[in-house]
Amino acid sequence: MSVRHGLLALLSRGLRYGYQLRAEFEASTATTWPLNIGQVYTTLSRLERDGLVSRDDQGGQDGQDEQGRVRYAITSEGRDELDRWFAKPVSRADRPRDELVIKLAMAVTTPGVDVAAVIRAQRSATMRSLQELTRALRTLDASTEAAQRLVVDSMIFHAEAEQRWLDHCEAVLARPSEENP
Repeated sequence: MSVRHGLLALLSRGLRYGYQLRAEFEASTATTWPLNIGQVYTTLSRLERDGLVSRDDQGGQDGQDEQGRVRYAITSEGRDELDRWFAKPVSRADRPRDELVIKLAMAVTTPGVDVAAVIRAQRSATMRSLQELTRALRTLDASTEAAQRLVVDSMIFHAEAEQRWLDHCEAVLARPSEENP
């Protein structure tokens, strides 16, 4: 997820300071993508530099409140950027490289690597993750924010797809070598 755009979305709800943004980001993502507070402030600095957020001008010196916290507000340029982000579909090419795909591609082409063992180890880890996610889903109740439920659902769907892909990898690798290009 784009931390930059996530912070803009949270700021579109009103003034926030760094720790609030961090807590709300983590709550919205069911704490599955924890943020380092340094990352939050670095991102805020870049957003401010780019004119997408500004310091709250109602605060004291340097936009700080009475407790020394800097509150940020989204600018009109920031709202425009957020609107563009929401309107643009996410492309597969925009997502980070999949380490598991790279690992298996390298395992297949590296002499002496037991590819079946790599797949078995991943399958076990993915199954444990799937079980944990399913338990986590059961702990969510009706009062849980839809955002949290959607995040956990997405992670479950990804784990299930990974299991199916691992099955496919085993099947492809089990074919006689003349069938494998």
